Amino acid sequence: MSIAVRRAGPEDHAAFAAIVNAVTPEAPTTVDNLAWQDATYPGGGRWLAALDDRTVGAGSVGRIYMFAPDFDAFWGSIEVLPDARRHGVGSALFAVIGGVARDAGKTHLHMPASSSRPESVAWLEHRGFVEYDRWKIVQLDLAGLATPSIDAPPGVAITSLEDRPDLVEAVHRVALEAFPDIPTGGEPMAAGTLDEFRARDVDRAGIPPGGFAVALDEALGDAIGFASIMFLPGSTTRAYHDMTAVRRAWRGRGVGRALKQATIAWAVRSGLESLETGNEEANAPMRALNARLGYRARPDEITFRGPVPAALGVHP
Repeated sequence: MSIAVRRAGPEDHAAFAAIVNAVTPEAPTTVDNLAWQDATYPGGGRWLAALDDRTVGAGSVGRIYMFAPDFDAFWGSIEVLPDARRHGVGSALFAVIGGVARDAGKTHLHMPASSSRPESVAWLEHRGFVEYDRWKIVQLDLAGLATPSIDAPPGVAITSLEDRPDLVEAVHRVALEAFPDIPTGGEPMAAGTLDEFRARDVDRAGIPPGGFAVALDEALGDAIGFASIMFLPGSTTRAYHDMTAVRRAWRGRGVGRALKQATIAWAVRSGLESLETGNEEANAPMRALNARLGYRARPDEITFRGPVPAALGVHP
C-alpha cells in the first residue's frame, strides 16, 4: 500500500471536513468554519493523506492562540478513517505536522483525544505523549425543559450583547482578568487584544448576540461577568457554552449561576435541543454549578502533550 500526504488548500475544505466529521463527530467542522479559521488564525496548515489514492486521513497544526507566541508547543490534530488505520497513515501525518512545529522552533505538540476512543489515547502514549489536561464534558438536554428563571444576586442586572452591543469593551476587560484564573493543565489562558477577543469570542459566526449574557454592577453600570454560547459548526439546534467568566470580586455570589441560567433560557426560547460544556477537571466550582443545573456527563476530552517527532526527511 502506498501513502501520499499533500498540503490541503481552500479547495480541499470539503474533503477535510468530511474526514474530521466522520472520525470526531463530537467536534464537527464545516467549510465555512475552516475558512474562518484560516482568516482568523494565520500561519497554520492542513494536510490530507491518501492510501492507494483514496483520501483517508487529515492533519492540522498551528499556533495555540490562547497562549503567548513563544509558548513551546503547537496544536496538532490527526484523523484517520477507521478502516484505513494500522497502515502508517497517522504516522505519515504525524511526521509532517511535527516537522512544521519543529521548523517553527517548537519542541512539543498538544493533541486532542476523547476518552471514548482508547485506541487514539494509546496511539499518542506510544509516541511519548502524556496527559496535559482533562476536560469533563457535560450535556443538558433541552427538550421539554421549562425556561429557567434568572436568579441574579442583589445589585446585579443581566442583559445581553443583543440589547447592549456597546458593552463589548467592558466584557473584554472581564476576560482579561478572568481568563488567567481558569484552571488548565499548565500555561494560563490569555484573552488577547480587544481585536483578537472580538474575532474569537464575539463577532464569530455561530455566536448569537442574544445568547451572550452580560452581568452588570447596577451601581456602576460596568460589566462584572459574561457567558456566551456557540452553535456547533453545521448545527442550528446544538450549541456549547463558549465561556463563562466573572470578575474576582464578584465570584461566589451567584453571578455565574445567573449568567448560565440566562444562556439556558435563551436556548430554550430559541428551540435548541441541547447545550454542551466542558471544564478542566480541577475547575470544581464550575463543575458543581453545571451539576446543579442538570448537566449530565459525556466522555472526557483530553489534551495530550508530547515531543515533536525526530526529523525523518518528510517535508510538507
